[in-house]
Amino acid sequence: MDFDQLHAFLEVARLKSFSRAAIQCFRTQPAISAQIRLLEEEVGARLFDRSGGKVALTEAGRLWHDFALNLQRLRQEGLQAVGDLDHAPRGELQIAANEGSCLHVLPEVFAHFKRQHPAVQVRIRRGEHNDILEAVLENRVDFGVVSLPVRDPRLKVVPLHRDEILVAVAPQHPLAQRRGPVPPAELVRHPLLLPRAGQTREAIEELLGGLDQPLQVSMELDSTELLKGFAAAGLGVAFVARALAAAEQRAGELTLLPIEGKSLHRDLGLIFRRDRALGRAALAFIDIAVRYAANLPAP
Repeated sequence: MDFDQLHAFLEVARLKSFSRAAIQCFRTQPAISAQIRLLEEEVGARLFDRSGGKVALTEAGRLWHDFALNLQRLRQEGLQAVGDLDHAPRGELQIAANEGSCLHVLPEVFAHFKRQHPAVQVRIRRGEHNDILEAVLENRVDFGVVSLPVRDPRLKVVPLHRDEILVAVAPQHPLAQRRGPVPPAELVRHPLLLPRAGQTREAIEELLGGLDQPLQVSMELDSTELLKGFAAAGLGVAFVARALAAAEQRAGELTLLPIEGKSLHRDLGLIFRRDRALGRAALAFIDIAVRYAANLPAP
């Protein structure tokens, strides 16, 4: 038994899919199936029921799941303890964040951290809000980066980044010719490109929902990159955080406009379990993230 097999087992159990687990583990589906088969041979029981086209834990799988989580946690604590014997942080740091944060907000933080602590291996897990919360709560990652607020009392939150949400349209769109902020009443006259769910979607609906005219929701998308791409193609009006669309604005692919009357913001925070014992690497990462949030130079 090795930790790759445990990781594969936990991912299949979480996603209820061998193919999706393979994507998360950067493996092929046959490789994941082989790891689970070897694990089942060693455990001496089937861990997954694959009948009916669905993947579900068997009774033995549900029992083994708790042991697998504990083994994964003990591995991390062991690596952390050994790494902390040295003055310089070592070991591994696992962080979960969505695609937009990975591409546009966190690179500078990661760059500062790696310059200061090259011996620490940083692993990034991409996911959306609820997936990230779950990964942190289940100790599958050390930190998560998510939109705030987060009100779970089991989690500690460190504010990391605030960004204004702007209207994003193609340069040839009628709104792009405006000078100054766009009134909400004018936004509802155009097809809208909205996030499928989440706090930005809720803020937009709260802002525009009180108007007499119904919203023309042209498309619902689950990726900031898709929202930007479809807006640049002239398919509608998107709402995107300034930092996430700055490159497209500089390239002339998108026009960004503020909203008249009420400013919408997206707040990002670093989250981790309150009861988690943080090692040197984790504490160093928090320090650099806080300095980045306060626009202070890295130590």
